[in-house]
This record gives sequence, C-alpha cells and structure tokens, in this order.
Amino acid sequence: MPMRTYLTVWYNSEGAGPTVVAEKMQGMGFRALKGRYDYVYDWGRTIELEEILQIGNAVHDTLKGLKVLYKLETV
Repeated sequence: MPMRTYLTVWYNSEGAGPTVVAEKMQGMGFRALKGRYDYVYDWGRTIELEEILQIGNAVHDTLKGLKVLYKLETV
C-alpha cells in the first residue's frame, strides 16, 4: 500500500503566515489539504524508516526560523 506523510502546522502571530509556509511546503512536494491535516506528501510506494527521518529533517530545516509548530504523521 502506498504511504503518505501528513503535516499539521500551528501558526504563531509572531511568525510566518500560511502563504509563506504553503509556498515552502509545496516546494518540497507537499500538497495542501482541507480538513484534519494541512499538507500531504504522497510517496506512491511503501517507504523505510530512514526515508521518514529524511523527510522529517527536511521539513524541520525548511520551517526553522518561521516560528511555527508542526506535526508529521506517516501512514
């Protein structure tokens, strides 16, 4: 079954706005969603733990300094 990584973002009034975050996430290959999650990355295949850690590190580096909180969930 193809796996997906979901991303939820919490914004801070002193941090970057949704448009800035959306541009950065879309640049990484995430797609914006409506509903429970804000973004999804479709892997299109089953992935290994190392790949989950790699995308987690990439999201962390991308959002660093934007003063947002986030949660990743890969299923």
